[in-house]
Amino acid sequence: MRAWIFAVVVIVVVAAVAASGGYLIYRQNHGSAPSPPTTVAEGSNVTVNYIGIFGSGPEQGKVFDTSIYSVATNDALYPKSLEYQLRGAVANYTPLAVYVGNSTPSGGYSLGNLTFESVVDGFWQGIIGMVPNTTRTIVVPEDLGYGPTDPACLTTQPLVMTVPVLETLTGIDFSTAFPGVGAAVGKEFTDPHYGWTDQILSANASFVTLERLPYVGQVTSPGGWPIEVTSIQATANGSGAITVANEISAGDAGHLLGTDFLDNAPCNSSSGGKFIVTEVNVANGTFTEDYNPEVQGQTLIFVVTVVDYFPPNTGS
Repeated sequence: MRAWIFAVVVIVVVAAVAASGGYLIYRQNHGSAPSPPTTVAEGSNVTVNYIGIFGSGPEQGKVFDTSIYSVATNDALYPKSLEYQLRGAVANYTPLAVYVGNSTPSGGYSLGNLTFESVVDGFWQGIIGMVPNTTRTIVVPEDLGYGPTDPACLTTQPLVMTVPVLETLTGIDFSTAFPGVGAAVGKEFTDPHYGWTDQILSANASFVTLERLPYVGQVTSPGGWPIEVTSIQATANGSGAITVANEISAGDAGHLLGTDFLDNAPCNSSSGGKFIVTEVNVANGTFTEDYNPEVQGQTLIFVVTVVDYFPPNTGS
C-alpha cells in the first residue's frame, strides 16, 4: 500500500517538474508578453522630432522650424519661411526634449544630457495621448501658440522719403554711424547704409559735417529691397534733400524681409532688427514694417513624432 502511494507521489512530482521545465522552455522560446506602450500624459517628459509649418498668413505652407536635418536642407520639398534659420551641421539637429505641461517644475528637469523645456500650450497639449514611435499633426491657433500680433511692434513708413544732403553729427554719433571711418576733411567713403558716396566737409573735436553725394537714378538696397534716388534738391550752400523711392508693390506684402539699418525699431522685440513688410498701401504712399516674430499672430501646424518617453520628475 505504501509502495503504491510512494509511486503516485513520485509520478506527480516528476510531472510537476516536467511541466515547470516545459514552461521555462516556452518562456525562453517565446519571451514574456510585451509591456503596453507608455502613453504621454501631462507631467510626462518626451523627446520629439517635429516640422513646424505656417497654417495661415502669406507664408502659409512654409516651414519655419524643424528638428530634422533632411527637412532643414531640402528647400524643394520643404520651402522655408522668411525668418527661417538654418542651424548648420547635422549634429545641430536632434530631437527636442519637451516637458508636457504649462511650465517645467522648479529648476527644470534634466536626465543625462537632456534638459526638458516648456513649449507653447498647443504643442504640449497636442501630444497628450501619443506613444513613442507614432506621428501626429497638431494645429495650434494663435491663442495657444505665440499669441496675437503686438501692434506696438508695427510702424508705418512712407514709400517716398527724403534724406538730407548735409548732416552734422557729434564725434561719438559719427563713429557709431560710420565705424572705422576716420574724420578727416575731404575724405570720401561709401555710406554703409545707403551705398552711395559721402564726403567729410568739416571736422573738429566735437562735430563732423558730411555731404551725401548720390546721383539721380542710383539704386541701392539698404533695407533689403531696391530704393532709387529720384531727385536731389540742393541749395547754394550745399544743403537740401535727396528723394528716394522704395521700389515695392502691394504684391510684396508678407514676402519681404527687411533690416532695421537705422536702428529705430518701434519695440523691444526679439526680431534682432529684422522685420517683415506686411502691407504696402500705394494709394496712401505707405508701407508697414512688422517687428513681431513671424510666428506671432499665426496658426501653426506641427508634424510631431514622439521618439522616447521619460518619467515625470518626482523631485527625488
